[in-house]
Order: sequence, then structure tokens, then C-alpha cells
Amino acid sequence: MSVQPILRAAGGLVLRSKGAIGVVVLATGAGAIGMSAGCSVLSSLTTGWLGQDRDDSGIRESVGLDKPFPWWESFDDPVLNRVVEATLESNFDLATAVARVEQARARARVATAARLPMIRASLGAVGFDVPTNAGLGAQLEQLGLGPDAFAAFGVSLPDRLDQTTYSAGVDVAYEVDFWGRDRNAALSAGAQREASEADYRAARMGVVTETVATYVEIVDLRRQRGFAGETVEILSEWTTLAEERYDRGVGDIQDVYALRRNLADAEASLPGVNERLADAEGRLKVLLGGREQPGLLGTLPDTMPISTMAHAPTGVPAEALAQRPDVAAARQRLAGARFALGARRAALLPSLSLSGTIGLQSPDTADWFDPDQWFQNLSSNLLAPVFQGGRLRGDVALAEAQLDEATATYGHAVARAAVEVEAALARLESNRHRMALVTSFAEEARAEATLQEQRYASGIGDYMTFLAASQMNVGAKAAHAAAERDLAYARLALHRALGGAWSSNAEGLDAAANSDVDEPPVFAGERAEGDRGA
Repeated sequence: MSVQPILRAAGGLVLRSKGAIGVVVLATGAGAIGMSAGCSVLSSLTTGWLGQDRDDSGIRESVGLDKPFPWWESFDDPVLNRVVEATLESNFDLATAVARVEQARARARVATAARLPMIRASLGAVGFDVPTNAGLGAQLEQLGLGPDAFAAFGVSLPDRLDQTTYSAGVDVAYEVDFWGRDRNAALSAGAQREASEADYRAARMGVVTETVATYVEIVDLRRQRGFAGETVEILSEWTTLAEERYDRGVGDIQDVYALRRNLADAEASLPGVNERLADAEGRLKVLLGGREQPGLLGTLPDTMPISTMAHAPTGVPAEALAQRPDVAAARQRLAGARFALGARRAALLPSLSLSGTIGLQSPDTADWFDPDQWFQNLSSNLLAPVFQGGRLRGDVALAEAQLDEATATYGHAVARAAVEVEAALARLESNRHRMALVTSFAEEARAEATLQEQRYASGIGDYMTFLAASQMNVGAKAAHAAAERDLAYARLALHRALGGAWSSNAEGLDAAANSDVDEPPVFAGERAEGDRGA
């Protein structure tokens, strides 16, 4: 196997292999990471870049973010619950969203600090050493007050003047927020912080739904692989039997050709299923933060997770749409833009600032704590903008345009949420109807296969008829599995459209689903457990 360098960049070398499976080497300033065929590339890279002891357990707790309502537990699948919890602990997208929350909170603290006085402690020493005939001494000499004038009174001036003064004090500065500029700026930053936290919840919702969808896809592909194997086995027997019948002169060659084509198609479908399965498992590993989860993928069941949540509501109240994190983020950004406009308008008005210093001053450090050595100075400034080339007016115009943008974005988010909920409800109802039809068909196919098996075992049935019924039964099971998959996807789409679940009473879910009385749904979205307030 020959390897050629194709790109050399600062800090690294990327290599290309001519072979079917090569070796990838990343050379960095800290060392090199090598992976050969058969190694877990994703796990090795994340371990090498982030450190062997990377701890992802505090993604939520690091900034005090809430814990989501576990709506995915309604699928009643313990393995799925473990997969989702592992994703919430180590997903890179969530770690990125947490970092953005921390940035927004830091900006909010900076904006709030502008409303408070600024206090600084100072400690200084000022010294000078100048000739007597320079500076002030030269000016006095021009006025006739030179050394000769002082000598007439018996006073002798030195050739040089030197002195050092020590001081310790406290400086205070404060800008009076008459027009609410700093207050509006702080409120705007606070709204942006809330928006970033809603963005985190949106990212969390997206990661969880993608994890559940990928989990469902993996389970479905494993079932498809099993059904394809059963089909190949049945068609292989059927083809062999048809060939034997043809050799005996009691069969039709067209039947043999048709069975061979069907067998080849079934065998050809297996590599594609395996390829899609490997891709889905790889995507799940990425969602899990690129780390190997020992035994986790191997424990995935062969049965599709079916939600046990109460029946979906026929009508969705407005507060259910408001719980969606993307709508909440857009609403907070609208509030932030409104406050930002108030701050920009307040900047057009005069500002009053106060400053002062109080402390002790002495030419001798031994007198620093002498109360007689205290000093103070106070100053105030009233500043009004007169001409800045239109900058302040431009800031106001920019803030107004940003408010218009935030208003339109919020309206779009609400409209999109309503449409997505309606579409998800329609999709769920359609898949439920399809599920009922496919279930009936699968039961009939299973009954037919059982009957033909009994007839063949009793010696009154034909083996080819039994094989045909068995193949139809496998096809019916595959169709039923596909209907279960699509129903799970539809249910998941409604969870995402509503921003979570529509019932917080976990113990009464089955009872609500089986009850003849239609109870009004209770909406519980992406909020913290125990924090259901408005």
C-alpha cells in the first residue's frame, strides 16, 4: 500500500492511500494519532483530541440548566431511555449550546454592571527633583524673587528642589441613569440570555428527537435484515423445489426463472440493508459524543418502541405552542430588541456622571493613617450629544430595523409551530389508520401460513403452497414492521412539534389512553421537572 501526501497545512499533514483501506494519520504539534483498519476512528479521534479523562457528566449542571421532562420514556423502552440519557450527557451539539448560554450570561453580567457605581482602590507615589532656577523658580526670578531676594531676608535656597508624596485612596465613578439607557441595555442582555437558554432547550429537543429517530431506524433496519434473511431462505427452498419439478417434467421453466429473479433480488437487498444499518449506527455514535458505549448498541431490541402516551389532543391551545423552545427564543429576542431600542433612544439625551476620590496623602509613609492627612475631590459632568456625524441616529435606526426583524421572526416561529402541529396531528392519524389496516392484513397472512403449515403436516397440503403462504407471511410482517416504524416517526414528529409531551401524569397515561372519557390534555414541554409554572 502506497501513501501520498496531498495536503500540507500549518500544524498537520493529511495522507491519502491508494489502497481500498488505508491508514489515516493526523500529525499535530502535540503528537500523532494513527488508526488502522478495524479500529474505531471516531472514538480514537475524540479520545485523542479531548483527552482520555474527558468528563461530560456536567453538561447541564455546569451552568445550572434545567432537566427536561422525560417524554421519551412514554415509548416504554429501557434501552432507548439509556441511549437518550447517554446522549444528553455527552453530545457535542449540547456542549456547544451550553457554551453559548455561558457567553450570553456573561454578557448579561457585563450589561448589568454598567448600572452600578465603579469603585477602585488606588495607591501611589509622586516625586519630583528639579533645579531651583528652572520651572517655577525661573518664573519667580523674572519677578525679582530670585535667590538674592530671599538672601536679603537671611533665607538660603538650595540648588535643587525635591519631594515625594505618598497617597492611598478610593476612586468612585457613577453615571446617573436618568433616561433608562443602562437599565434597558441590561434588560436586553437578560432577554438575550433567556433566548440562549431557549436555544439550548431547542438543541436538546433536536438532539433527543434525532436520537430516538436514529434508534427507531436501527431497530427497523435490523428487523428488515431478519425479514430479508427469511425471504432468502424461503425463496431458496422454493427455487430448488421448482427446479426439481422442472427436471421431472412437471414444472414450468417460467416459474423457475421468476423464482430465481426473486431470489436474486432478495439476496441483493441484504448488502444495502447492512450499509444503511452501519450508517445509522455511526450516526448514533456521533450523537453519543463519539464515544464507544460498551454493549449499548448490542442490547437494542428487535421490537419497535411504541408510545404509551395518551391519545393526541384534537385541539392545541396557544400555551402549548408557547412551550416550544424555538418560539420561546424568538419571543425573548423580540423583547430584547425592544429594550435595545429604548437604550439607543436614551443615548440621544444628556448624561450626568459623578466622580470623586477620598483618601490620605502625606510626604511620609509614617503619616498615612493620620486623620489630618485626608483629602477629597469631587467632580460632575453633564454631557449632551451635539454632533457625532449621525452615529446615534444611525444606532436608533438600526435598533428599529432589528426590532422589525425580531417581530417578523417571532410571527414566523408561531405560524410555523401551528402548521407543524397540525401536520404532525394529521400524519399521526393517517399512520394510525394505516397501522390498523396493516395489522389486519398481517393477522390474516399469519393465519393463512399457519393453516397451510397444518395442511402440509397432515399430508393434505402442497409444500409449494405452504412456501407461498410463508413468503406472504414474511412480507406481511415486513409491512407491519414498516407501519410500526412510520407510526413511531409520526409520534416523534408530534412530540417535536409540541416541544415535548402533552401529559405530565406518567402514572395515568395508560388509563387515559384506554378510558372512554375524553380528558383534556395537560401539556408538559421542554421545562424542568417540578417547574411547571407559567
